[in-house]
Amino acid sequence: MFALIILMISGIALVRSFDSSLVLAGNMAFKRDLVNQGERGMAAAIASIKSGTLVSETTRQSDLLSSNYLSSLQTTDAHGIPTILLNDSTWKTAGLGTSDDITDATSQVTIRYVIDRLCLASGAASTANCIVGSYGDKGGTANTKRATGITPPVYRISVRVTGPRNTQTYLQTTFSI
Repeated sequence: MFALIILMISGIALVRSFDSSLVLAGNMAFKRDLVNQGERGMAAAIASIKSGTLVSETTRQSDLLSSNYLSSLQTTDAHGIPTILLNDSTWKTAGLGTSDDITDATSQVTIRYVIDRLCLASGAASTANCIVGSYGDKGGTANTKRATGITPPVYRISVRVTGPRNTQTYLQTTFSI
C-alpha cells in the first residue's frame, strides 16, 4: 500500500512537470513567432526611409507623424525602448495614429513602429547635436563621411509587436544612411 501511494505521488508530479514543460515550450514558440512577425515592422520602417515618404534628408529634419517619424531623440525606459511606444495613450498624445499599424487578423498580431533620429533637436544634423554613423574595416571604427562631406546621423527603429492574450515583444535596430 505504501509503495502504491509513492508511485501515485510520483506519477502526479511527473504529469505536472510535463504540463509545465508544454506551457513553457508553447510560450517560447509564441515569443519566436512575435519576433518573426516584428521583422515586417522593421521592413516597413526601412522602406519608408529608403524609398518612401522619408527618402529626402530635408524631410527627415522635422517630425513626420504620419510616417511614425520623430526627428529628435526620444526618452526611453531602462531597457532602451522609447516611452512613446510603450502604451497606446502616450502614442496618441504624441499625435501618432494607428493608421500605420500593421495588423493581421488571422494571427491576432498588431505591429507598431517608430523611427527616431538620434539628435538632440530637429533641424539640420551636425556632429555637435547628433549621434553620427561610424564604421570601419576589420572591426575598427572611424567616422564616415559622404562624398558631400556630411557625417550622417544615426536613426533608431523600435518595433512593438502585440499578439494574442496581449503578449508583447520589442525589437530595435539602429542605422545610418
